[in-house]
Amino acid sequence: MDGNAITAEFADRFNSPIIEEFRANGGQVGGELAGTPILLLHNVGARSGATRVNPMAYVEHEGRYLVLASKAGADAHPAWYHNLKANPDAVVEVGTETLRVRAEELTGAERDARYAEAAAAFPVMAEHQSKTDRVIPIIALTPTGG
Repeated sequence: MDGNAITAEFADRFNSPIIEEFRANGGQVGGELAGTPILLLHNVGARSGATRVNPMAYVEHEGRYLVLASKAGADAHPAWYHNLKANPDAVVEVGTETLRVRAEELTGAERDARYAEAAAAFPVMAEHQSKTDRVIPIIALTPTGG
């Protein structure tokens, strides 16, 4: 399947077992993702208005959860990125906690510094960037306490 044409149905089929494993094991998953910090992002579809849940790797920085909109190096941003741009208030599951967050895209020097840290922590991210001409966005998910 072309990485630019991932449908919501395909994503749901791919993500469902990861989400189930995450919830059954206190926020941990095995297999290829073993040892990778994973969170579940709940956000509202920009066009559909439907709630979506996406598992994703993250880097924690100064109390924020940083996620990369890499889409495995595809030429288009993932749907969840567009959803967060339209509706920045979201919810994350991290470990056994559920938190309200507000999403903000990092830019400039801050984006570049955080990307370097994320690529060092997850070398596959550097591979993703090498596959595309677009700059892979980094979204900071900041707990709002509400």
